[in-house]
Amino acid sequence: GSAHHGGMAKHASFWIIVTQIIVLDAVFSLDSVITAVGMVERLEIMMAAVIIAIGVMLIASKALTDFVTARPTVVILCLGFLLMIGFALIAEGFGYYVPKGYLYAAIAFSISIETLNQIARRNILKLQARRPMRERTAEGILKLLGQSANTSKDSHDNNHDNNIDENELPFGVEERNMMGGVLRFAERSIHSIMTPRSDISWINLESDPETIKNDINKTPHGFFPVCRGELDNIIGVGRAKDLIADLLQDGKINEDNLRSPIMVHETIRTLDLMETLKAAKGQLVLVIDEFGAVEGLVTPMDLFESIAGDFPDEDENPDIIEQGTNSWLVDGITDLLHLEQTIGVYGLRDDEGEYSTLAGFLLEQFGYLPHNGEETSFKANNNELTFKVMELDGLRIARVLVHKTSLVSTEEHEQ
Repeated sequence: GSAHHGGMAKHASFWIIVTQIIVLDAVFSLDSVITAVGMVERLEIMMAAVIIAIGVMLIASKALTDFVTARPTVVILCLGFLLMIGFALIAEGFGYYVPKGYLYAAIAFSISIETLNQIARRNILKLQARRPMRERTAEGILKLLGQSANTSKDSHDNNHDNNIDENELPFGVEERNMMGGVLRFAERSIHSIMTPRSDISWINLESDPETIKNDINKTPHGFFPVCRGELDNIIGVGRAKDLIADLLQDGKINEDNLRSPIMVHETIRTLDLMETLKAAKGQLVLVIDEFGAVEGLVTPMDLFESIAGDFPDEDENPDIIEQGTNSWLVDGITDLLHLEQTIGVYGLRDDEGEYSTLAGFLLEQFGYLPHNGEETSFKANNNELTFKVMELDGLRIARVLVHKTSLVSTEEHEQ
């Protein structure tokens, strides 16, 4: 019984398909006839046009179908031609003659516009093809999450409110920032995630036991690089409680109890770095350059902060401290993505990857190491940002006062 029903279904589907083919052929044949009749007045030209049209349809049907499928606007163009020719035929049926020159001019103009449209569409597709699929997908998702609202501020409001009501967006600011961190995680450089060399807390084996004990007690970290004399001369990595136990029992650090240091090159991808940290079982990972010098270190918390924002330790201050309306006191090592999300102005990051922190951005803007009190400005997203260097730590920009001014409000006020 089931086989019988299956055969009937196949039989019915076959005749439905045949009927569809007959109807489509009749429609296309009628299309050719209408076009031929509407465009010329001599019968032999009409007959030749219909025969040629049917021949082209038989020979190049697949290529024409693929062409039209890839360019849906061409279908509308052809329908427009049919409507125009049909209108001319109906008008002539009622005794009103429509000069063929009008039809030719309209058709030529429409074809030229469609040609320009196809060229523009092809150029857009070529431009998009140059960007990685992951980047395009991430950008599309970020737009759905409402990031586009962050790039344009309400000209009548000096607060953090956006043009789009936050209640109308499907996600809150923190959720959008976190999603942005996840989507951009793979393209982040290790320099934007790691703790820089100048901020690394390490243990010097050449120091006396009391000094080592005080160094361990005053910093809340669980692991420390243990070095001899200088940071680049790494002996191993020690757990804080194990180091204290060695100092209490033996009066010195037992080098045999240290863990072998895990080192990665500064060009490592963030996804590979994440796998390395998984295998490290909570231990820190040291970042070195091509000369073997330590550039920084990375912990699982650093990866988490690159997604969820800053989580300062007990001995640290927040990277960004709000100083009133549209003003922030920012640490020089602050990641630019985190800063952009906080102040709501985008465009500070370098597409070439030459810098990833506020200090790197300012060095690019100044062209030299600025002094305390020096200022520079930057315009982006209808806002002007003023950066004032507040503190230097040796040769490093330590603290910067950032102030945001809306240019849209100023222009409207002047008008």
